[in-house]
Amino acid sequence: MPAHSEIVDLVANLKAKGEAFVLATVVRTVSVTAAKAGAKAVIRADGAISDGWIGGGCARAAVLKAAKEALADGHPRLVSIQPKDLLAEQGLRPGDERDGIRFARNGCPSQGTMDVFVEPMLPRPHLIIMGASPVAVALAELGLRFGYHLVVCARPEDQHLFAEADQRVENFDLLPSNATQRTIIVSTQGRDDEIALRAAVLSDVTHVAFVGSRRKLAALSQSLVADRIPSERVGRVKGPAGLDIGAITADEIALSILAEMISLRRKDERNSISN
Repeated sequence: MPAHSEIVDLVANLKAKGEAFVLATVVRTVSVTAAKAGAKAVIRADGAISDGWIGGGCARAAVLKAAKEALADGHPRLVSIQPKDLLAEQGLRPGDERDGIRFARNGCPSQGTMDVFVEPMLPRPHLIIMGASPVAVALAELGLRFGYHLVVCARPEDQHLFAEADQRVENFDLLPSNATQRTIIVSTQGRDDEIALRAAVLSDVTHVAFVGSRRKLAALSQSLVADRIPSERVGRVKGPAGLDIGAITADEIALSILAEMISLRRKDERNSISN
């Protein structure tokens, strides 16, 4: 069984990489079980147990199923793996839920009970801001307050306008990322509009929005398509960015954009739960 420090180091490394995973912890055992309370395991998005120990095949299937579901909806779970007779005494069947606990059958000869807390560790959603306009600066401040991983793409001489950032990219040379939630907001507003929009539509992200009028976005989009950028990529850009709340000032526009991002993000999470 790996040392606790090894699990801690692995968790820290995966978080630093922005990789989604599950930390499974045995919180209670009754009678004879392979793993004891306090045992932990790291489960990757592909279902592989990278490190740790939570018991053998008797418990593994139930925990892996819960881990997959937790990664899909972002919610932790408590799984109680019990022998068939004990489940029957409580009027339960494998797969039933009661008081927030998911029950599963322990088919091992030991016939012990093991409760496992399954906690998803999801990377912070990425907010990628292209440009250094007043709206971009205001949005960066809001994004950090709301827990986004902030990536600032701007000219070197404009980087000082952003007091804080998790990552800084000179100009618009955005690199691939493992993050599952990435939003690009193009807020160049007259400087490098087409260059930034080109980089945005060619990036693998969840959502792209443009701060500007529909007419301006249409003209830029037409230019990109004429330059052989796939129309389906160009067409996914939302413009103007943000919810229609009658925003006028830079702060108000930034707020409308953040509100739209939150709405889209929560909608995706609700859909993943219902599916």
